[in-house]
Amino acid sequence: MSEFHVARRGRFLIVDLGGPHRLASWAIVGGGLVEGRTVAWCQVDDDELAPPVDPRSFLEARLREADVPTAVGLMTGTSLDHYVEVTKACGSSTVRCLVTVGLENALRAGDLPDERAHPGTINLLCRLPKPVSDEALLEALALASEARTLAVLEAGIRSRRSGRPATGTGTDCIVVAAPLGPVTEVYAGKHTELGHLIGAAVAEAVERGVRGWLARHGAHPRAAAVVP
Repeated sequence: MSEFHVARRGRFLIVDLGGPHRLASWAIVGGGLVEGRTVAWCQVDDDELAPPVDPRSFLEARLREADVPTAVGLMTGTSLDHYVEVTKACGSSTVRCLVTVGLENALRAGDLPDERAHPGTINLLCRLPKPVSDEALLEALALASEARTLAVLEAGIRSRRSGRPATGTGTDCIVVAAPLGPVTEVYAGKHTELGHLIGAAVAEAVERGVRGWLARHGAHPRAAAVVP
């Protein structure tokens, strides 16, 4: 299987995974457990999604215009020029993570819902090296989410809603992809080589993305909170 390829195309960041994959995500387009080979980020302006615009229909139309109608689709207000890639290897296994980070929408799990959503989100793709069971794919998704949260907590980011330590943003999305084929991995937890690589790659990628966002915005993590 060829290595995946990352390309910028206008307002899109498009990843070709290099072959058919099994993907797990809660993406607004192409979410769930699906088969495919393309993941696409679309950069949007906040006013483009103002009511009565339906975000899913909006993104589906943009994906068709970009000639990637079957892609798993993600949206962000963050500049796609600042995406971060991290690759981690151990033995014969390599895990690759690509992430875009925006923190204007930082929230803590359990915060009250906020209808005044700010543009900015953490969107990441984690590509696994081998075919895995559905159970392992979902375990990898949970571990990637945990590693994302770890990086946000360690950076000291505060929720814009409550002012307490943030665990992510209100619109984060994570995609985990594994090549199709006979299953070779049935576990992806912390006690496995695969789990080690997932956690290390995602945590470092999000950490670097957070540092870059803070530097570009001249922000201190604790000064970023806006508490109503």
